[in-house]
Amino acid sequence: MIQNVGNHLRRGLASVFSNRASRKSASRTENNNMAEDEGYRNPTEVQMSQLVLPCHTNQRGELSVGQLLKWIDTTACLSAERHAGCPCVTASMDDIYFEHTISVGQVVNIKAKVNRAFNSSMEVGIQVASEDLCSDKQWSVCKALATFVAHRELSKVKLKQITPRTEEEKTEHSVAAERRRMRLVYADTIKELLASCVIRDDLESRDCSRMVPAEKTRVESVELVLPPHANHQGNTFGGQIMAWMENVATIAASRLCRAHPTLKAIEMFHFRGPSQVGDRLVLKAIVNNAFKNSMEVGVCVEAYRQEAETQRRHINSAFMTFVVLDADNQPQMLPWIRPQPGDGERRYREASARKKIRLDRKYIVSCKQAEMPLSVPWDPSNQVYLSYNNVSSLKMLVARDNWVLSSEISQVRLYTLEEDKFLSFHMEMLVHVDAAQAFLLLSDLRRRPEWDKHYRSVELVQQVDEDDAIYHIISPALGGDPKPQDFVILASRRKPCDNRDPYVIAMRSVTLPTHLETSEYRRGETICSGFCFWHEGDQLTKVSYYNQATPGFLKYVTTNVTGLSSEFYTTFKACEQFLLDNRNDLAPSLQTL
Repeated sequence: MIQNVGNHLRRGLASVFSNRASRKSASRTENNNMAEDEGYRNPTEVQMSQLVLPCHTNQRGELSVGQLLKWIDTTACLSAERHAGCPCVTASMDDIYFEHTISVGQVVNIKAKVNRAFNSSMEVGIQVASEDLCSDKQWSVCKALATFVAHRELSKVKLKQITPRTEEEKTEHSVAAERRRMRLVYADTIKELLASCVIRDDLESRDCSRMVPAEKTRVESVELVLPPHANHQGNTFGGQIMAWMENVATIAASRLCRAHPTLKAIEMFHFRGPSQVGDRLVLKAIVNNAFKNSMEVGVCVEAYRQEAETQRRHINSAFMTFVVLDADNQPQMLPWIRPQPGDGERRYREASARKKIRLDRKYIVSCKQAEMPLSVPWDPSNQVYLSYNNVSSLKMLVARDNWVLSSEISQVRLYTLEEDKFLSFHMEMLVHVDAAQAFLLLSDLRRRPEWDKHYRSVELVQQVDEDDAIYHIISPALGGDPKPQDFVILASRRKPCDNRDPYVIAMRSVTLPTHLETSEYRRGETICSGFCFWHEGDQLTKVSYYNQATPGFLKYVTTNVTGLSSEFYTTFKACEQFLLDNRNDLAPSLQTL
């Protein structure tokens, strides 16, 4: 019923703005078409097309993932060097999920471009598709994100900044800062997540009649790094190391299932140090755990220079997920793995924890905004990714380029965005306060009732860490609803990555077992909302508020947007006055930002 009311209101809203929106959309479409006609292409973009030959394939006639990783790394490196103007080396490769296999005779199309440059490192986005030349069909194979470091031996590299032009480039540029934050704490995050995960083995779903000792899957191989494996500076190609790792992992997986496994996912490759021509690389792999239809293989790479060396350098580690497909392309049931005591049991438990983390993250990403409930369960074992998803969702909403100016009252602007089945709005004003002051004042939601009458009371439920907190909010009843609303909100704040970034406060609903819906209140939910603060000059800040409206909030939004109420304007001006009245109370806190 709520959805039907929402659809009716959307149609009404569309009619109010149809002429204005159509004129603006037509103008924007014309500008976009002009840009396309001019043949705009990202200056860092590199494309590679490779015909898959029998020498590139495995025993099933499918492209070897190791070969694909080499092509991906080469394409991404060329893009990074095009931007840096100097040699670059692979620092890491984020998680990769393979959607399709590629057969002999098909073409692999790889496209790479730099999303954002930091001091001496940069994030490169990669898209891989396969093409059947006979049928002219194309499939998406995978997407990847790699970090490259510019490398000059005699001077320190300071990379020039990327200037995004298209909506896609602006989105990737904005979210890249949040992804970089995730990478920098990756190792510590995994340790914390594994320590807090409680794993229960589902032995009933496993074929315990087929039990394989983990030691029987162990593989050790050595590779000598020769000039064809390295760049012109003598450093081993990251893609070559990844290909060798995939090879030993596949052997380990085959020893468990006694069949030809298919690689479905790789967790982050993180290169801890370089290797050079002449190094010996020792690659070790073992099946850490086997689940009902998948298995995790751990791979470690160590390097040494001479046979007499007793200490080896740790180059890389990764975790790869394999399945075994039957004739109908469906995953088969796998044998049960028996871990060795000690380190084997630790790896066994950690593999179960990583599987839980992956499933939790997939749930967060797959939550459909058109379905109720919109909130996701709060899980301390996955709090870092929930925070990342919260901030990224807001940044992606901010980066949209099809916002339409709906009204302006005393320099307070209201923008709307109608897309698919959703309505979003965005309010903007200039305030004579410092951006850091505004950020600190508004990031504590307990003070919001001081200026926003829609917040009756705010309780801090949990201070997760320095940047994330969970609040329980009670709001007055909206429209003729007899019950007041309550919300459970995760608020995540971020300081700028550089001086072109805004301060960000992102909010979204979560579910807590301690704060379930009660008969006293009607549970409300927010998909994506929050503030951004841009430094516009000395003691001058552009304050923007964004909200992607839920069906239950839609009637209130449309009433304000269509000019029947000035409540939005009044609330936003009250926010401005709150910032002005309290801007001098934060001197000690500002020193910590």
